[in-house]
Amino acid sequence: MTDTSDRLVNMAQIMNTGSPQAVALGLRTLEIGPGRVVMTAPYREDLIGNPSTGVIAGGVVTTMLDHASGQAVYAALDSPDAVATLDLRIDYMRRAEPGRDLFVEAHCYRVTHAIAFVRAIAYDADKTDPVATAQSAFMLNSSAGRPAGANLKPPAAQSKSAR
Repeated sequence: MTDTSDRLVNMAQIMNTGSPQAVALGLRTLEIGPGRVVMTAPYREDLIGNPSTGVIAGGVVTTMLDHASGQAVYAALDSPDAVATLDLRIDYMRRAEPGRDLFVEAHCYRVTHAIAFVRAIAYDADKTDPVATAQSAFMLNSSAGRPAGANLKPPAAQSKSAR
């Protein structure tokens, strides 16, 4: 691996394990490269929004789209920087198929000095038949000098707070 790919893989792992929501949903980054991320969440009974249909809750889709988009922004930056979601617009196109894992592919297509722009697609079996699509904007350097990831709980702190 190159230094850049190592940095991106490490950043994705930190984001996936440092965010209690990502941990609870079982989010995993499958692919990461410059400005691009593919992420998955497993189909699980505890993620079902409507027990009569077996469909994963819409909040899981929303979280995945936002989380993958944030990772895509980090993957588009030359050096780590704190980012925050400014705007996230989601178009739900159909329900997710019961029993299928969810996937999100996010692409950061433009970075300015202050804002990054991302498009993302959520799907279960076929990317050409999306569950939802998203368009988002992220504020860069949102931490006012704090290091990137400063708002994430370290793994040890998570286990202590769960007691």
